[in-house]
Amino acid sequence: MPDDFLYVKQNMYRGQKMNDAQFRSARAILKLGVREMGELVGVSHFTVGRIEAGEPVKPATIEKVRLALEAAGIEFIPENGGGPGVRDNRKALSRQRVEP
Repeated sequence: MPDDFLYVKQNMYRGQKMNDAQFRSARAILKLGVREMGELVGVSHFTVGRIEAGEPVKPATIEKVRLALEAAGIEFIPENGGGPGVRDNRKALSRQRVEP
């Protein structure tokens, strides 16, 4: 497979980590449908489906998606013995914006 593609299940891209389960979990936390998720992160709903299925996706797309999700309040938790995960960080994000 060319270097410009990534299997999300392999879980690595330039030190950024996001796997298909984390992406699905982020969508569930945000309570978004496939099309809404695509609009939020700036990709087509077909790409959302590919990411969730662990299919090959360009690394730049993964980076774009992860950054958009982090801006929306999703915190990615690295592997720490229990496996990688996600956390709803929207409350902390809103407090951070309000407090100087």
